[in-house]
Amino acid sequence: MLEDLSTLGGVRECQKRLEAFNAAWARLQSEEPGWPDDPNDRRFHNTLINWLRFHQCMLVGELIPEAYHYLRNNPACPERANFDHVLVDEYQDLNRAEQLILDLLAENGTLTVVGDEDQSIYSFKHAYPEGIAEFSLYHPNTIDETLLECRRCPQLVVDIANDLISHNSSRSRRILACLPGNPQGEIYIVQWASLEEEAEGIARFVHSRVTDGHVDAGRVLILAPRRQLGYAVRNALNTLGTSAHSFFNEEVFEGSPKDLVESVAQQTFTLLTLLANPDDIVALRCWCGYGSSSLRNGAWTRIRQHCENTNLSPRNVLQQLSAGTLTIPNTRELINRYRELETKLAALNGLYGQDLIDVLFPDGEDWASAFRLYARIDGEDDCDASTLLERIKSKIIRPELPTDVEYIRVMSLHKSKGLTADMVIMQGCIAGMIPSVIPQELTPLEQQRFIEEQRRLFFVALTRTCRTLVLSSVSELPRNLAHGMRVPVKGGDATHARTISSMFLRDLGSSAPQPLTGNQFLQQLGI
Repeated sequence: MLEDLSTLGGVRECQKRLEAFNAAWARLQSEEPGWPDDPNDRRFHNTLINWLRFHQCMLVGELIPEAYHYLRNNPACPERANFDHVLVDEYQDLNRAEQLILDLLAENGTLTVVGDEDQSIYSFKHAYPEGIAEFSLYHPNTIDETLLECRRCPQLVVDIANDLISHNSSRSRRILACLPGNPQGEIYIVQWASLEEEAEGIARFVHSRVTDGHVDAGRVLILAPRRQLGYAVRNALNTLGTSAHSFFNEEVFEGSPKDLVESVAQQTFTLLTLLANPDDIVALRCWCGYGSSSLRNGAWTRIRQHCENTNLSPRNVLQQLSAGTLTIPNTRELINRYRELETKLAALNGLYGQDLIDVLFPDGEDWASAFRLYARIDGEDDCDASTLLERIKSKIIRPELPTDVEYIRVMSLHKSKGLTADMVIMQGCIAGMIPSVIPQELTPLEQQRFIEEQRRLFFVALTRTCRTLVLSSVSELPRNLAHGMRVPVKGGDATHARTISSMFLRDLGSSAPQPLTGNQFLQQLGI
């Protein structure tokens, strides 16, 4: 979709406008959600809506704007009179449109919100800490109750968390207090010579603590700002016999859709979608684009224009093109993709249950392992494509992050929000990962907001622990990997370049321990 809209300023610019669209065009706490005022925003809005209508689809992000417009423009609707009390947790994660929806739902009752401005980490959806910090400005007669006692973290972690977040100048000056009786805790700041050394060293440390009974595997969190780092530790742990699983958003769909080899999982899922519903226009659009640097947006635009002029469906037009009864210039590659689709669908017709799973997601293929797990049929031998598709979609779209487990969980910093563990290990504590590189197009004020949100993300991650915290970094990265992860590097040699530790480490205050090398860390603990 973004590739098709890219004539409006490029994919990245369209992604930004899409985020604003999902927030009902209220980018700031002070803005009123509704119709976009900026001419470029209006053009994008109209073009996007036309794209969605043609493809007969809806974005998940449309739910909030649609709900807001419905409630606002229908003052007599029953939803605005049904509730005596509305209670909201994690209020700092809501953008202005979401906040106003709650106001409308609670207009005949009471509204109680719980939140923490220091845990506001979703600016990509235009949610900012001002939402909770300035709540009373938008809601007269608010009664404010303050909860300052940290019941989760040990004393040392509370101390460094307070020092860290105090560097955010835009926050209120609240100071956390550790719950009396909580342990002192242990903190390690470690720098390794390489990614391989880090993965092996962290795995040895965790494996040692788990096998000696110091911590249960299910009470260990490994947090990584880039999934490649998390994968390396996960694999090292599994090699040592300590079970670890990773939880990164849509990791099963990794790989560029512009590369046929990289996008095998994406193509197979699209194929299953079209097997279940041959008239799914979004899936058809995706299939036709795979393997092209432009995702064949030019050819698809010509197909779409013909459909709009003739009232034919894209599938009917492609069938005519494939049969040679219709000619549209510069669509040959797209036609070849459609013919390949017809061949694959014909081969899959009549397959059910495990036979269908085995053909789509071959046993032994790394990319297919997660799909096979999601598709597990438990004795149901006759599930069709539609049933299989819904089963897989439910696992991907609505993932349940397990809490009561017997294995180590590896995930992103964002995904750890709300979780608690006895041991937390945070990888990637280097400049360019946490904090991420500041986008150059930002104004000085926007750059400050960017850094402060990254600091809040660091704060959220390190306060997941009840006992042990390890902040880990590496002193060099392979150049190609650093480039792919957009990490700035300097020096080194032709294949590896040097990195430096995160600026946030110096914000941890006097309670933070002296940083160690990986060897010193392992020797100190006798591992």
